[in-house]
Amino acid sequence: MEFSEIVRNTRTNAPLVHCITNYVTVNDCANIILASGASPIMADDALEVEDITSMCHALVINIGTLNVGTIESMLRAGRRANHLGHPVILDPVGVGASALRLQTIMQLLKEVKFSVIRGNISEIKTIYEGSGVTQGVDAVAEDKITEENLPQVIMLAKALSMRTGAVIAITGAIDVVAHGDIAYVIYNGHGMMSRITGTGCMLTGVIGSFCGANQDDLLMATAAAVSAMGLCGELAYNKMQVNAEGTGSFKVYLMDYMSLMDGEFLVRGAKVKIK
Repeated sequence: MEFSEIVRNTRTNAPLVHCITNYVTVNDCANIILASGASPIMADDALEVEDITSMCHALVINIGTLNVGTIESMLRAGRRANHLGHPVILDPVGVGASALRLQTIMQLLKEVKFSVIRGNISEIKTIYEGSGVTQGVDAVAEDKITEENLPQVIMLAKALSMRTGAVIAITGAIDVVAHGDIAYVIYNGHGMMSRITGTGCMLTGVIGSFCGANQDDLLMATAAAVSAMGLCGELAYNKMQVNAEGTGSFKVYLMDYMSLMDGEFLVRGAKVKIK
């Protein structure tokens, strides 16, 4: 399966994506899912999440604004999605920032089988090691992905993938998406994406969209989503610069370009190597 087919399937099938996500970015996540060609459902009450996820094609769990009330919702929805064979995508936002976050992620990994785990390098290292510190929702400075440490990042992604069975997406200045012994290294993106809230959360939503419509190739679907989001960031920055505008316009253009994305456009703009 190619990137062009991933995008085409998403727009043709318009999968429903159930999101249990954080209230800082919930509106942006809903809109980027719509822009990608899917439809979002944002529901986090424990009394309804099993019903909601049963009618969807993918589940996204994001712990960005974690609270005790939603932990049971995440577990119930995750187990239900597993029972139905739906892709389940985890975004372990700030997993090393508090004991509650780390304990919750460890419990989720124990009780729910995840199809994709997407985080920055610090978050993925924390999950792999079972302990660690993250700088809020951002990667710790010494954990930044560079060409020099890229081989170690690829090894980490592959090792965690083999341990969990999930596609591992480590995002940063360079992105790594791995499953088993295959890794995609993705060079799309722009630093401006870190200057607005929620680009990581939005990307996880797009991964949910692409995976919901392409359940037979979750690795390719995840890599396509990461590349598409990065490409939209590049184009949004260029347009912002041409018009001498700021970060508010950048976010709007990011959404615009995702809504205009088609398979051929992505294939032309993707900067991907396989390792």
